[in-house]
Amino acid sequence: MRILVININTSTSITEKMRSVIERVKRPDTEVDVICPEKGPSTIDSSYDEAFAVPPTLELVKRANEQQYDAILLGCFCDAGVEAAREISEIPVIAMEEATLAVAITLGNKFGILTEKRPRIAMKELHIRRAGLLDRLASIRALGLSTADLDARPEETKQVGFELAQKMVEENGAEVIIMGCTAMAGYNEDLERKLRVPVLDPTVVSFKFAELIADMGVRHSKVGLYHAPIPKGFR
Repeated sequence: MRILVININTSTSITEKMRSVIERVKRPDTEVDVICPEKGPSTIDSSYDEAFAVPPTLELVKRANEQQYDAILLGCFCDAGVEAAREISEIPVIAMEEATLAVAITLGNKFGILTEKRPRIAMKELHIRRAGLLDRLASIRALGLSTADLDARPEETKQVGFELAQKMVEENGAEVIIMGCTAMAGYNEDLERKLRVPVLDPTVVSFKFAELIADMGVRHSKVGLYHAPIPKGFR
């Protein structure tokens, strides 16, 4: 089994952090490549960043199809460009946020999400509304740190994250906590020991989800939502 993980920003630090976490959890028989685009935003902190990250990511999705991977994981907890990626891909494209939410609702009644800065809360709420899961959302709390800060300052991120997650559990009824950014890959274990509720690292969850889908040998349906785009010229 061969899986390609695409960190959709250009941060080599976050890419290597994801690679380290995935190497610890992957099956022995799974081959994995973890890459990022050469061009695009250094981190994803806005919808504007997401828009610029999509075109180079789609080029990597095309290349993965040519190289015949068994599955592709888009490594960002915003699922930017996932619909377009699935339209152009004949192999499964796993969306990190989507996969993590699917797992979270199997582990508890309500989930809480830790995100970067306050403006990203509204975007996360929009995603949850679109997924039809608002009644399962306990709350979304912002750490007040940028994606780059979350990557560079792990101990501060964990401490602030623990304090916010504890409030979500005690005040909002969260039974599961989601670390809502790939820059926090690997941070969940320390929080889980303190909180004593499941704390999901989307990098781990979505990668294992990718292994499952590849094992099953299923593909995206092409008769509707992910129908291949009509060939045309672009200028």
